[in-house]
Amino acid sequence: MTLPARGTAAARALSRDTAGGSGTGRGPAPNGLDKAPPTGLICGVDEAGRGPLAGPVVAAAVILDPAHPIAGLDDSKVLSAKKREALYVQICEHALAFCIAEASVEEIDTLNILQATMLAMRRAVEGLALTPELAQIDGNRCPPLAIPAQAIIGGDALVPAISAASILAKVTRDRQLVELHQAHPQYGFDVHAGYGTARHMQALEQHGPCVHHRRSFAPVRKAWARLEAGGPRPSAAAESQAIAAAGILPVKDVTASVSTAAETLVAVPSTHQSTAQATPGAELECAAAKPSAAKLDKPDDKLAQASLF
Repeated sequence: MTLPARGTAAARALSRDTAGGSGTGRGPAPNGLDKAPPTGLICGVDEAGRGPLAGPVVAAAVILDPAHPIAGLDDSKVLSAKKREALYVQICEHALAFCIAEASVEEIDTLNILQATMLAMRRAVEGLALTPELAQIDGNRCPPLAIPAQAIIGGDALVPAISAASILAKVTRDRQLVELHQAHPQYGFDVHAGYGTARHMQALEQHGPCVHHRRSFAPVRKAWARLEAGGPRPSAAAESQAIAAAGILPVKDVTASVSTAAETLVAVPSTHQSTAQATPGAELECAAAKPSAAKLDKPDDKLAQASLF
């Protein structure tokens, strides 16, 4: 099993900041579905990994093929891991276009998790091989896009294309965390996928954080503070080996790329430009790459009652 190749990810900022709602003058419906359906291509967009203490945030954009409907699409969170894997294969085989992108841990810590999520979503939409007429986004806000966008609360359970994006994003991120577990088995990433479970919090207390932990999240920030105060610290050799195995650049080498990513969120060119730039630490997987199967166990311990911020 291999992760998507690193490389083209950051695209320039886009010409409009669209928001959910109908534009009818009477206010948006609660779920954003009061618009007349468009007649052209529609992409669904969703993310996975906003809440975890470690790993990237992953987003996917999917344009489904009406001629090849996929049975069983739903919010990825209510599907079993086995069902998600099966649907992942079908989506990749039958969708007209799809793209899976991410924002790195460094970008999350620099931009904040909300802006990093918007960045990952925008990368996913821009990476599509086809240009949709409308992007339907799960949630209550949209990333800045060059095409109209519609925020739909609970869209991952209501709109098939968003359900498909939800599945691609979650399966991709779950696989990444299974691979991180190989380098850092002490944290149990293969079980909790980086979320702040009791087991994960105990591992942070015992071993300290690793390079994949989000320093901007309170439990990780506190763990780093304990390290600085003389608490448990992973060995330098183990950290170097893990960094090399994951293909991650040292923090000083990603500073420029993170700054570039931050700038793209505020630049507003007059026309849509999808010229990609190489951004270390960002993932992009588009079109019809064949997936490899991986099994992820469900979390088996309760969420720790800890503030993320």
